[in-house]
Amino acid sequence: MKKLVFLAFLAFQFTFSQQPYYNDVDLTLTGEDLYNALQIKIAQHNQNFTYGDARDVLVFTDENPDNTSTVLLVYGYNDNDGNCTTDRSRDKNDFGGMICEYNREHVFARSLTNPPMGSASNPATGIIADPHNLRASDQQMNNNKGDKKFQNGNGNAGNVGSGNWYPGDEWKGDVARMIMYMYTRYGNQCLPSFSGVGSLQGDTQMLQTFLEWNADDPVNDYEDQRNEFLESAYGNRNPFIDNPALATIIWGGPVAEDRWDILNILDNSNLEWVLYPNPSNGKTVNITSNAPIEKLVVYNLQGQVVMEIQPQNPNKAAISSLNNGFYLIKLFSPQGTTAKKIIVN
Repeated sequence: MKKLVFLAFLAFQFTFSQQPYYNDVDLTLTGEDLYNALQIKIAQHNQNFTYGDARDVLVFTDENPDNTSTVLLVYGYNDNDGNCTTDRSRDKNDFGGMICEYNREHVFARSLTNPPMGSASNPATGIIADPHNLRASDQQMNNNKGDKKFQNGNGNAGNVGSGNWYPGDEWKGDVARMIMYMYTRYGNQCLPSFSGVGSLQGDTQMLQTFLEWNADDPVNDYEDQRNEFLESAYGNRNPFIDNPALATIIWGGPVAEDRWDILNILDNSNLEWVLYPNPSNGKTVNITSNAPIEKLVVYNLQGQVVMEIQPQNPNKAAISSLNNGFYLIKLFSPQGTTAKKIIVN
């Protein structure tokens, strides 16, 4: 009976709460398998959507939640300094290429893809018209950014390093999730290293900088607003806005905001313990606990025991025999039992 209760509990905990859009995606996958599944999903969109359509939807996707007569301007940060280049918002009607007007900014710059995106002449379609990569931007700020690569920094948007660009503290998470979308949607045409500088995350193609920005700057209402509108107008969503932790599951790095509770802690006792790294490196995990550890039991998603571990001293557990995927590790102690999810990459 206890086993049946535990299996039911486990099944309940692995039923994620996410948008219906992902109902046909296996969200128990990890690493490249999840990347491939999301790539197939988001490739399904309106292939006839044009660059002109992208202009028309900006007034809805980029609407300022605090003032619906204006749009928010990516990289902008100050509406009150008398310099329209740094404006954070702009009247919706002020679209154009003149001073103090806004236009369409390709966050993943057109010339940095390989092959390049091509001409933006209307009625251009395809990658150049993908609205998930387009943001309203002051026209001069757009020119200032140009095709510079993104680099880590702090404070407001501007030049950093040797001719690179920092998007600003407010916008760095938005930028990271857009780059992740572009890489997932268009693959090697949009490698993150084409658009940013810094170290790669392990043996993946994702830059550590973008993973850090994704974790440091959580999703805001404005990003959610864009995703909801674009599912209707364009036909797909940015998965990394819906759940930034998907990036953690695919590429590793710092644990990002988990909006679907995929990486939640299952705790039925007063035990306090930490299991790291999670996602794991596929070899060992470290355990710290406020009570002695008698053993660890690893379960797969079907509730089957796949491994029992007697931690070594210091508390390390070898997990090299586990295949990539989701598992639940249950800790047994004289003070009780508790469990955590772990991802093995």
